[in-house]
Amino acid sequence: MNHNIANIRNEYSLTGLHEDELNPDPLKQFSKWFEEAVNSGLDEPNAMLLSTVHNAKPSSRIVLLKDLSEGFLFFTNYNSKKGKDIEINPQVALTFFWKELERQVRIEGIIEKTTESESDEYFATRPRGSQIGAWVSNQSEVIESREVIEQKTKKYEEQFEGIIIQRPPHWGGYRVVPEYIEFWQGRPSRLHDRLAFKKNGDNSWKIERLAP
Repeated sequence: MNHNIANIRNEYSLTGLHEDELNPDPLKQFSKWFEEAVNSGLDEPNAMLLSTVHNAKPSSRIVLLKDLSEGFLFFTNYNSKKGKDIEINPQVALTFFWKELERQVRIEGIIEKTTESESDEYFATRPRGSQIGAWVSNQSEVIESREVIEQKTKKYEEQFEGIIIQRPPHWGGYRVVPEYIEFWQGRPSRLHDRLAFKKNGDNSWKIERLAP
């Protein structure tokens, strides 16, 4: 190894985060930060780490945020590893990290399937290759080789030639309804700003500052 991992560090100094700057609605506050990430020209600012738990074992992967109405929406294969985890345990976590803005957002909440009409509507907007891919891939299952995917792709390209591709029943949307959202802004000397929204029993939000 050519580098000393322990010596890799950046000093965060762009800005701070104060209570009087926050929108009292955490989804609106997230939308503000997300818009700033988009306007900053970041590559895939909608990439988020989804963490699920099954049999007390966590599992994480990157998925893409597609909408913010009433929660954090993404689409995937319901029969995938994450889909099976979610079926057993709907408590999940999301993490966004926008390095260039020295910002992180952590979300914890309950995940639920979207309506079929929501899934159909989004599926219709996907590129045709991605639509075929949803039929091709038995996501997370073991396959013998890359040729399995290539052969199935050819099969479905021929099957759907010249017709509208319908959404497969095993593919659709999930929405994470937040119960906790933490906004993290990097600060010098690792004394970061952390402001957390916690949902109360009446669905209002309590804001707390956390030690860095």
